[in-house]
Amino acid sequence: MTSTLLIVQIILAIAITIAVLLQKSSSIGLGAYSGSNESVFGAKGPTGFLAKLTFTLAFLFIVNTLALGYLYTAQNGSSVVDEIVPKNNAAIPAVPAAAPTAAPASSAPAAPAK
Repeated sequence: MTSTLLIVQIILAIAITIAVLLQKSSSIGLGAYSGSNESVFGAKGPTGFLAKLTFTLAFLFIVNTLALGYLYTAQNGSSVVDEIVPKNNAAIPAVPAAAPTAAPASSAPAAPAK
């Protein structure tokens, strides 16, 4: 499933690039997306159509990106670091051994005599 969505993601990226490059450069900025009276191929020609196509492709790209992120996260519940084995193949203890709280009296060094 993720490989299919990844292929769709690549196709959408190429289609968005082509749709943006086909648009006429203008200085109106985001005014093209404000919902003016443009039909599919109205008075301004294919400009309105390309703007609507770009918006639709961008929306599909974002939805596909979110779906890919969710599916990859659901598939990979563990990290790569969990599978790393040290070079000497030694087992790493999960919790270090508890140290004694007080030293035994017999193992303490004697005070120096004066």
